Amino acid sequence: MPHTILTLNCGSSSLKFALLEMAQPERRLVTGIVDRIGLPDGSLRWNPGGATQPESTTLNVRDHAASLPVVLDLIAGCRGGLSPDAVGYRIVHGGTRYRQPVLLTDPVLADLRELQPFAIKHMPPAISVIEECRRRLPGIPHIGCFDTAFHADLPKVASLLPIPRRYFDRGIRRYGFHGLSFTYLMQELRRVGGDREASGRVILAHLGHGASMAAVKGGRSIDTTMALTPAAGLVMSTRAGDLDPGVPALLERIDGTDMRRFDDMIHNRSGLLGISETSPDVRDLLGREAGDQRAAEALAVFCYQCRKWIGALAAALGGLDTLVFAGGIGENAAVIRERICSGLEFIGITLDRERNAANAAVISAPESPVTVRVMRTDEELLIARAAYAMLRAGRGEIVSGVASDVAQGGLSAEGMSS
Repeated sequence: MPHTILTLNCGSSSLKFALLEMAQPERRLVTGIVDRIGLPDGSLRWNPGGATQPESTTLNVRDHAASLPVVLDLIAGCRGGLSPDAVGYRIVHGGTRYRQPVLLTDPVLADLRELQPFAIKHMPPAISVIEECRRRLPGIPHIGCFDTAFHADLPKVASLLPIPRRYFDRGIRRYGFHGLSFTYLMQELRRVGGDREASGRVILAHLGHGASMAAVKGGRSIDTTMALTPAAGLVMSTRAGDLDPGVPALLERIDGTDMRRFDDMIHNRSGLLGISETSPDVRDLLGREAGDQRAAEALAVFCYQCRKWIGALAAALGGLDTLVFAGGIGENAAVIRERICSGLEFIGITLDRERNAANAAVISAPESPVTVRVMRTDEELLIARAAYAMLRAGRGEIVSGVASDVAQGGLSAEGMSS
């Protein structure tokens, strides 16, 4: 019988889940998300395999761990029971130690608790979900996959932060995130573009609620926009991105903002929401920009910062062969892609407006030296493949290279890439 893998993906205020059957082809049995956890207007949306429309209900839960029993009961109800062969988790931060998927034992969880300060919005809820799920589903492997692993071999010139060197030895460095998404995108790029394109000079742009880009050369990450924490880099929905380090001290002097309030501000009340003062959602801002200067300015800043980073990463790569847009904004917002690419003709990017408007797989013009692609990323499928590979390896069977692909962004020809 085919194996089934449950995947759990914790965001700062959400929990995505999926139950996948690891047959050929792989099949989603149930997918869904608990959103706005901890808020009175929380929701649960799910889609049983084969359903044409998702179902939804309100769900007010105090934290991520409290949402897990609801999720497990929902899946069991959809499937007539729940007995996955393994559970795979997205874990945002693996520090310098965890560079590949691992079995989540008590000692590993102890290590992950020590990493909580590095991603304080993501790690505590993820750990709480892991602990609760291990308690409810004992006797099966629980496997962690790390967003930082894709960037584990960043060149030192990219990973060193310009502060006293002693902090580097204490783990204060550029790590980079969205690694599971980037790994999946590189596997897909190899599938649709071949070895030559995947081994070239590639910029991956994961643009969603959280947003980051990675410069990939020869299949390896050589630089990325996020740094020590997922709050750095691009302007995001509610996160500030890169910020003058003098800002916190100034805010403390002028209005008494302490570090706790500042941390909350840069994670939850900045970015598109902070500039527009109305919404963190690009769709809302596009609908308002004609009559709301603040909404227009928020979108302009976002597109400008994306354009700047593409230029910077192209310089790090020594040129550019392929640009990939992914994530909720990258996959669906044609007007945002057009604004980002406008003015980048000097590095070889020319869009085909009709293809872009249609969200085609390739949106660059035929004469464009740089291929611009739109790809739908799939972190859950990547997690399931890694867990399945480890599950089979534990039984002494020969497996493909997908687990090491997840670990370091490797792109072996043997890797599962459908």
